[in-house]
Amino acid sequence: MSKQLEKIKNLIAKREQARLGGGEKAIEKQHARGKYTARERIDMLLDEGSFEEVDMFKLHRCTNFGMEKKQFLGDGVVAGSGTINGRLVYVFAQDFTVNGGSLSETMAEKICKVMDLGMKMGAPVIGINDSGGARIQEAVNALAGYAEIFERNILASGVIPQISGIFGPCAGGAVYSPALTDFTLMMENTSYMFLTGPAVVKTVTGEDVTQETLGGASVHASKSGVTHFTAKTEEEALEMIKELLSYIPQNNMEEAPRIECTDPINRMEDSLNEILPDDPNKAYDMYKVISAIVDNGKFFEVQPKFAKNIIVGFARFNGQSVGIVANQPAAYAGVLDVNASRKGARFVRFCDAFNIPIVTLVDVPGFLPGTGQEYNAVILHGAQLLYAFGEATVPKVTVTLRKSYGGSHIVMGCKQLRTDINYAWPNAEIAVMGASGAVAVLYAKEAKNHEDPKQFLAEKEEEYVELFQNPYQAAKYGYIDDVIEPRNTRFRICRALAQLATKRESLPAKKHGNIPM
Repeated sequence: MSKQLEKIKNLIAKREQARLGGGEKAIEKQHARGKYTARERIDMLLDEGSFEEVDMFKLHRCTNFGMEKKQFLGDGVVAGSGTINGRLVYVFAQDFTVNGGSLSETMAEKICKVMDLGMKMGAPVIGINDSGGARIQEAVNALAGYAEIFERNILASGVIPQISGIFGPCAGGAVYSPALTDFTLMMENTSYMFLTGPAVVKTVTGEDVTQETLGGASVHASKSGVTHFTAKTEEEALEMIKELLSYIPQNNMEEAPRIECTDPINRMEDSLNEILPDDPNKAYDMYKVISAIVDNGKFFEVQPKFAKNIIVGFARFNGQSVGIVANQPAAYAGVLDVNASRKGARFVRFCDAFNIPIVTLVDVPGFLPGTGQEYNAVILHGAQLLYAFGEATVPKVTVTLRKSYGGSHIVMGCKQLRTDINYAWPNAEIAVMGASGAVAVLYAKEAKNHEDPKQFLAEKEEEYVELFQNPYQAAKYGYIDDVIEPRNTRFRICRALAQLATKRESLPAKKHGNIPM
């Protein structure tokens, strides 16, 4: 055999060795946990045969604690590029079969390399996390590696989409990278995220908690809002990432892919003419409105289990990707609170960063009152939503369905926040507050002196409703561009978005704003 053929044979053997990660026994253990390996995950995520790997032969340089004897080709992360539905993406997947997927200096270098390539090429970066955390043997070098990754997350923010899949442990400093990315997906029952684990919590605070209770998928999906999506199986999780990518562009200089629309833009939806209850204090389901007006009723919701009083997610109008922000009267009457405000604000800012038009569906009675909200800075969080809408320069269309009161009217994409087209249904009530509350303030003295205060206030309430609780007062001043028939909502939104396709609007020159936190 010639020397050249020998070297080729050696290369092939090394590749086979690298593909085994931590070895066949370690792979068997991974499968026994109900989890796929890093390479299997990448194969399921990317188009068949599209993966181009980098740094397959990279090795760590640590000699502490006998680490020089624990060398595995690739050093615990599989990284490279590929395509999803023909579109370029960069991907890295931590390999739990190699030293528990712990992060070394060299693993960080591999991750940073694909992040740098993603920035250069203007393509999304997808990270699949499954790691025991920093490699303790490398001490400060591992910490420096994390910091290098975080800095790239920060610089890439708003430039290229960043998606994190948590497919196993993610604890300590490791949690900051997913937190800095645009979207996070967690696996139910097999993944967790927390800064300090149960043992430390027990020592410091005395609380006795499990990993699942402290930082499982259900906790972060419903209570903290740290994760945007959860999945029962890894197959489901990877399909969700693919679907998410279909709604968003490659980078901040491009627009989201437009698909052929098979749903007529002038489709009338007669059910909307009767969807609002006669009693304005009764609830209805905003999901029914959304499914009635978007292309083929298809809505990809973001953070469905968190702050259910506001709905955010992606849909299409005439094949064009849009972000939808909608109050949900069926949850806490659709009031805004701390969690709803920050959920809405982050989503609006993502859409604005990546040229995705925003359609806002309004039915909001106000902000949730009480010490719990005030002590948790509802003022600041409400201001975040206000800031996000006011800062956004993408096409913005707002439809007021029913209630739109006080400060909540302002923060939900009102005309003065530079919303381009504002529509209202005939039932819209746009006022400082509801009739009963307003009358109680306006006529408090007169009511006291009246022989029948209840009858007097009831009459004044009717006057107030007639004067203010309709869309025509706002339309009179141009704050509402048109009052529309509910069944025409889809058509009017499609037409508005077509009109706004060439919109150009910029912000005053500055380094960056100081969003309330």
